[in-house]
Amino acid sequence: MTGLTATKKRVTITEIARLAGTSKTTVSFYLNGHTDRMSKETHDYIRQAIKETGYEPSPLARSMNAKQTYLLAVIVGDIANHFSNQIVKGIDSVASDAGYRLLISSSNFDRDNEHALIDRLISVGVDGFIVQPTARFREVAEAIGSSGKKLVFFDSKYYDYTASWVKTDNYEATKDALEEVLAKGYERMLVVAAEPQLLSSRTERLQGTTDTIEALGLPSEHFVIPDKGVPQEELMAWLHEQLDECTVPTLVFAPNCWALPDIYVAMRDFYGRMPKEVGLLGFDNTDWAEVASPSVSVIAQPAFKEGVEAAKILLDLISGTGRIDPHQVLPCTVQWGQSTL
Repeated sequence: MTGLTATKKRVTITEIARLAGTSKTTVSFYLNGHTDRMSKETHDYIRQAIKETGYEPSPLARSMNAKQTYLLAVIVGDIANHFSNQIVKGIDSVASDAGYRLLISSSNFDRDNEHALIDRLISVGVDGFIVQPTARFREVAEAIGSSGKKLVFFDSKYYDYTASWVKTDNYEATKDALEEVLAKGYERMLVVAAEPQLLSSRTERLQGTTDTIEALGLPSEHFVIPDKGVPQEELMAWLHEQLDECTVPTLVFAPNCWALPDIYVAMRDFYGRMPKEVGLLGFDNTDWAEVASPSVSVIAQPAFKEGVEAAKILLDLISGTGRIDPHQVLPCTVQWGQSTL
């Protein structure tokens, strides 16, 4: 071939129907997410044909025909962390299979930025929203609801049962994991966490921590980290103040996934005392936690599945079928590492 670039022929819905051995109408049902009455065989044939040809529905053409854009808005608090990445991957695995594209934005947990993003995405004409909200649940729900768009919250529960949400069992997971690890011999706790008011997930984890400490009668100290980042030197000085002369086995608990790696670095002077004298338990960051040395014990959220379920709920709301529970709580697991007994 010469230096000229060949123009790729656009695959049509007619071609997909021919390859799958079905009708254009059936393919259209598949692309619109209406697969409840479709046989698994037909579903798989269409999916394979789309995969082999690289077929991509035109959002513009589809919106003209169905008054839909086949665009879904996803707003996360921090796109850089592992939890958010897995959430988005889970959402995309469902959305792309149904012919939807994602418009992904990060609010950086800034309320004004969140509001501006919602306004902009409504003007674009997205069909629905999946949002990791800041504390302004009601404002977010009302702004999106008044536009006629469907909404699913993730990572937080909006305490209005008319809203749709999917989250993990933050309170139970925190309490259960702490009770299990503290029973191994830790007699004191240091909690290094961000302000809980921003997200209900933070509030639930802190409540699980507080209830465990009170139930066991443990002495504890708290270090509050700002959302803009972990102040390494300040935290290191505080840890030395708390641990240098301490002879009681102490567990450090870091319930914010985005802060855990920085907290771990700030604890580098104490690696040699892990896990007998000083322990560390965090949240998420499972890939990093496994390869760190010493490896870190973490409470792991099923982030990918949370994204999958959020997307399923949203597509169910858009289609109006009402077949999926719009309120879901998923269980966490614990990935034990070398940082705890």
